[in-house]
Amino acid sequence: MASKEGPVCQIFSFQDSKTSPDPIFELPAQCSTPTPVPIVIDNGSFQTRAGWAAPGAEFDSPRLLFRSVAARSRGAARSETQIGNDIPNLEPLRWLLKSQFDRNVVVNFEIQELIFDYVFTHLGFTSEGSVEHPIVLTEAPCNPLHCRQMMSELLFECYRVPYVSYGVDGLYSFNHNNSQRGLQLPHSGIILSSGYHSSHILPVVNGRLDAVNCKRVNVAGSQAASYLQRLLQLKYPGHLAAITLSRMEELLHEHSYTAVDYHEELEKWRSPEFYEREVHRIQLPFSGKVPGGCVSVEERQERRAQQLRRLQEINARRREEKLQQDQERLDKLMAVQELLEDGLLDQFHKSLVQLNMDSAEELQSYINKLQLAVEQGKQKLLHSDGVEGKTEVSELEQPMDEGDGVALMDSDFPEDTLPEKPANVVQPVFNMAEYHQLFVGTERLRCPEILFQPSLTGEDQMGLMETLQYVLARYTPEQQEALVSNVFLTGGNMQYPGMKERVERELLAMRPFQSNFKVTMASQPALDAWYGARAWALEHPAGGGAGGAEGWISRQEYEEKGGEYLSEHCASNVFIPMKIAKPVPARSAEPSVTAQTPASAAVTTVTSTPTPSSSSAAAAAADVAMVTS
Repeated sequence: MASKEGPVCQIFSFQDSKTSPDPIFELPAQCSTPTPVPIVIDNGSFQTRAGWAAPGAEFDSPRLLFRSVAARSRGAARSETQIGNDIPNLEPLRWLLKSQFDRNVVVNFEIQELIFDYVFTHLGFTSEGSVEHPIVLTEAPCNPLHCRQMMSELLFECYRVPYVSYGVDGLYSFNHNNSQRGLQLPHSGIILSSGYHSSHILPVVNGRLDAVNCKRVNVAGSQAASYLQRLLQLKYPGHLAAITLSRMEELLHEHSYTAVDYHEELEKWRSPEFYEREVHRIQLPFSGKVPGGCVSVEERQERRAQQLRRLQEINARRREEKLQQDQERLDKLMAVQELLEDGLLDQFHKSLVQLNMDSAEELQSYINKLQLAVEQGKQKLLHSDGVEGKTEVSELEQPMDEGDGVALMDSDFPEDTLPEKPANVVQPVFNMAEYHQLFVGTERLRCPEILFQPSLTGEDQMGLMETLQYVLARYTPEQQEALVSNVFLTGGNMQYPGMKERVERELLAMRPFQSNFKVTMASQPALDAWYGARAWALEHPAGGGAGGAEGWISRQEYEEKGGEYLSEHCASNVFIPMKIAKPVPARSAEPSVTAQTPASAAVTTVTSTPTPSSSSAAAAAADVAMVTS
């Protein structure tokens, strides 16, 4: 409802917060003895979080939080690369920024190695070539085997770590919040996870990820920030440089919200009262100095007097220069006429040709014009010298207007005349502060809406809730009831106000009449993945036997089973080994044998076709490729 005392203008300003370099911590003694403590790294596409999985209040939060970007110019050395918080302002280096991610999958392992170097150095490791601590690392849902193989190779071969554990960030957050709520194991539910580059639907059945029915939506925070930047740049073409991507991310985090009913909310914005009450005015920095503003009468008269004196000096100087040029040309023409009077006709005709003249009459005409111009110039110069003092005194005694200096300009120099302005005209007041304001109205809800309607940005794919409906349709009604009884929202892009209410409304329209469901938001959507990974590492210590504990990959297993091997646990992906079916080589039949017995021909025919076992293995390999991609 509209406020009775009138709309209140809400003016905000950009924080433009600049990061400070992370300190280099000392390696805690309790993290090395008696056994090395695991390092927990949440390798997010927007932000990397790293810390220790050790008991104690000083280790219950990540030590390092920084953007997952590196600024490295072409041809620069590794030591010149800026990473994370070493970059105070991202915008000047935006064209140099590189990330290890393509969507949500790590593909640039050179940048990933620089990120690991940054993490281990700032955590206090000084040893060269080895990190003698287990690593808990997050990875993408259904991570491709090749990407996991490259990551394991980097950790085991480059850093010589003893154990590695991989898990999905959404599952870590899911298990952490379920344990806080006191739910009994095993947990079942469905996770809606939205990050910086992509969003995921992750069904969890009896405590394990159902990888076959996982789905990804390629719309998340980065697309919302780009969409908001495009909308505001089209709305304010005069402030293109001020509408940067970093400021758009700040607008999304601080001023955007999710509409429970999108079309109904847009109808509210049609009301002028609602618009004035809800619009956020973002004040851009500007200079308040306006040329010619707030000048007193005395200062204005002094400026006019100085202007008049300058104009008089310019006029006098130009008159003298013009008079001197006319006099020199007149003397030259008179000298040519004297040649005619002295009877030197040859020299006279040569001089006429040089002057581009045809006859003596034309020469005489030019001489008469120049004599008249020189005489007038001398009279004007004498007149201006005699009345200069009187003119200046009389002009200073009278009120001066904008066009007073024009009277002293000579008509011979029209290019120096000033445009006349009528006196005592009230100029409109220009509000410089209001001109440098961004009115963020419906953009506050239009940008988060692309998560549910990607078609707003031209994306030809399903939205988050439509994808959820598609995933639920792949289960039996009993399984659907178990999944929707624990719908869990996590990820940094789920922190918009109204997100939980919007999901509940969409589920109410989607589910059968009088069916039950429950939607839960993570306590800290952006950080619960790290807290869940830390809690898992504390409950499942590394080591123990040749094969290691559950969820941990030892160096021996890496060497025996390959880099793509995954030790499954409650928050991990499903490991499906890639079995490549080797085709059975066809035996070349000898002509003599084929000719003697028909059975040998039958054998040849059988061996030239794939066996049923090999075809089933090939089909299984195709299924694996579909799931892992």
